Amino acid sequence: MIDTEIVNMKVYDIRFPTNMWNTGNDSMHTYTNHACTYVIIHTNTKYKGYGIAATLGRGNEFVVQTCELMSKFIKKRTTTEIYSNFASFWRELTNDVELRWLGVECGVVHLATAAIVNALWDLWAHIEDKPVWKLLTDMTPEQLVSTVDFKYIRDVVTEEEAIEMLKKEQSSKEERQKILESKGYSAYTADIGWSFNNQQIRSACKKFKKLEFNEYKTYVGPTISMSWKKCNLIRNVISKRKDKTLIVDANQFWDTPEAIFSVKGFNQLHPYCIEEPTSPDDVRGHVDIQKELKMFKYPVRVSCGETCANRVLFKQFLKYGGIDFWNINVGRLGGVNEALAVYFMAKKHSIPVWGHAGGVGLGEMNQHLQIWNFICLSALTDTKIEYTSHQHGYFKDPVFIRNAAYLLPNRPGFSTQLKDKCIVRWSYPEGTRWQHLIKTKRFKNELNYKTRF
Repeated sequence: MIDTEIVNMKVYDIRFPTNMWNTGNDSMHTYTNHACTYVIIHTNTKYKGYGIAATLGRGNEFVVQTCELMSKFIKKRTTTEIYSNFASFWRELTNDVELRWLGVECGVVHLATAAIVNALWDLWAHIEDKPVWKLLTDMTPEQLVSTVDFKYIRDVVTEEEAIEMLKKEQSSKEERQKILESKGYSAYTADIGWSFNNQQIRSACKKFKKLEFNEYKTYVGPTISMSWKKCNLIRNVISKRKDKTLIVDANQFWDTPEAIFSVKGFNQLHPYCIEEPTSPDDVRGHVDIQKELKMFKYPVRVSCGETCANRVLFKQFLKYGGIDFWNINVGRLGGVNEALAVYFMAKKHSIPVWGHAGGVGLGEMNQHLQIWNFICLSALTDTKIEYTSHQHGYFKDPVFIRNAAYLLPNRPGFSTQLKDKCIVRWSYPEGTRWQHLIKTKRFKNELNYKTRF
């Protein structure tokens, strides 16, 4: 490895006015502007690292400020020092005494951790001249496991077990990679059911049906009547055949009894699963929901994970149940290192892992981990990566979809580098596009509160 020193870290508040088109809005999140905290790590060589943690607009400035506070942990450190003992470095980053008190591996501090850690992986991949999925795939089992902090989860999976899992799959890695190179990684669309009117829903369904998608996700709530009408409309367009899968997402809107009662109300429309039926922290509630939904005329699976803050919460779901498959979000967990821990737990307990992509840069990042997981750890064929079609054009290495499947990224890095024009236009609030929207009073400058203190 080329040894470089980290000399600086710049952080940007990037936001997009997605609420103007109701893109990203659902029953729980009724007003959102998709955003990200964007980190650029500078070294004393030509190499840079780019990292992202996705948010929904307001409050993104807190993640930015926290990244700036945490920059002291990486400045003047060498890449050899960090990557040779990545698990220890990750623990150092998440164990600052004062910042940890604000939220133990969760919330704003953990989002900041994700942005920095993801930038470090992007930097590593650029130095090695490989995409992150290939960087992970080419590591020895011992080297890869050494990047993961197993503290708090050794009662579920140990370092030795993780190494053994990887060794068992070594012989089939080349064959699995060829499968993905040939067919891509299967995707499902989540672009059909934001807070759209009926005509927008029909048009979106027809578009993705023409693109040969077989799995469609929509957002349900707040009432059974509204949920039934939306699901019925989608079913009428995509087909009522079982080969067209309908996934529904409640986005934490219901409590446990409401979730059971509501899903029963549109069960005849054959939903494949309900995602985030209640609070992502309510493990007991998920257990009760899963138990009831399994007894319906058309059994419904339960999934969760996109807003689960850390590996410890995933461990609770393993211990007590309540989830049929997980949705991984490397922009919510503490970056790649913690996401790998979740994959190891899932592998040991035969839990399928799907990729979440409903935010800025999440499709770009999570595709790498899903690809690595298929090649090196779990070749389950019933796993998918979510696909939404917005903001990809601002990335230098955006996702590519063909025949309803993600094509393998082949450029070095984590696919997280934004184009310069994105920073110029959409940095908040000084970006040229934001200045226009604020000046024409289509949006308010939500950072004005700072001037009052």
